[in-house]
Amino acid sequence: MKLSFLFFGNKPDEKWVLARQMGISHAIAKLAPELTGDLPPYDFEALKRSKAIFAENGFDLIGMEGDQFDMTRIKLGLDGRDEDLDKYAQMLENMGKLDIRLLCYNFMASGWFRTNTHMEERGGAMVSGFDAREAEKLPLTVHGEIPAEKIWENYAYFLKKVLPAAEKAGVKLAMHPDDPPVPTLRGIGRIFISAEAARKALSLADSLSHGLTFCQGTYTTMGEDVRSLIHEFGKAGKLFFVHIRDVEGGPEQFRETFHDNGPTDMVDMFRAYQEVGFDGPLRSDHVPTMAGESNQQHGYEMKGNLFGIGYMKGIMDALKINH
Repeated sequence: MKLSFLFFGNKPDEKWVLARQMGISHAIAKLAPELTGDLPPYDFEALKRSKAIFAENGFDLIGMEGDQFDMTRIKLGLDGRDEDLDKYAQMLENMGKLDIRLLCYNFMASGWFRTNTHMEERGGAMVSGFDAREAEKLPLTVHGEIPAEKIWENYAYFLKKVLPAAEKAGVKLAMHPDDPPVPTLRGIGRIFISAEAARKALSLADSLSHGLTFCQGTYTTMGEDVRSLIHEFGKAGKLFFVHIRDVEGGPEQFRETFHDNGPTDMVDMFRAYQEVGFDGPLRSDHVPTMAGESNQQHGYEMKGNLFGIGYMKGIMDALKINH
């Protein structure tokens, strides 16, 4: 398995130093222009510059995660989506040329979402949470109501347009489930909210480039049998990327926890990944904000990652999993 770290942008700072000190050499990055001050990765030279910056700082940029440019028109099926899909295909071609073989993407029009980002965890650490009752009070987005059926149509169109480019480039497209996994949020349907939805997504195309980001915490929130899913998707060769975190609660109401303070038997989960021969990248995800941190980037402050990555390395070492 390739223990990796998610970097926002390409500007080295203390997090880069700490990641190296933790022994991490594999980088996953979001390289959207608002984070880099450069062109989006559909520009070859911009992506090449980012790749070089990571290499100069001791990291192999093996993948990208999130929306690397505005995907609203793609996800909602708006005028101009074909132009954006052409740029997406160009980004995949650039990735292949630069040996960046993984793209973790989502199809959430409103992204991952929380109603509370200041919930108390162990020792006063802060975590985020979601309450559907609070979310229902929020106004619709400027796009009004869009049913899940329309989002499914848009997703099928997306796959048809970009999978050939991914296959040609040798890039794995790893679909991230919807977080929170609720049927609608602010009037817009959400489609990847269950294991059955993931199966439906995989059934839309038979391709070696079409697979999953297995966000363990999201599947836990869904109430799914996570260990069984690891075996199902792992044996099918569809586990491309793994996110490790834990939560308490269900889709309508939940809160994040420390990696060792939720309902999941993490050792057993790692044993399951080992059993199916998973050898791709994995990372710590959605960590608590700890003492002395601002919580400005909730879920992604550094001290929680120091704990989470150390905890994961301990489990992997105990199970003799190379990382």
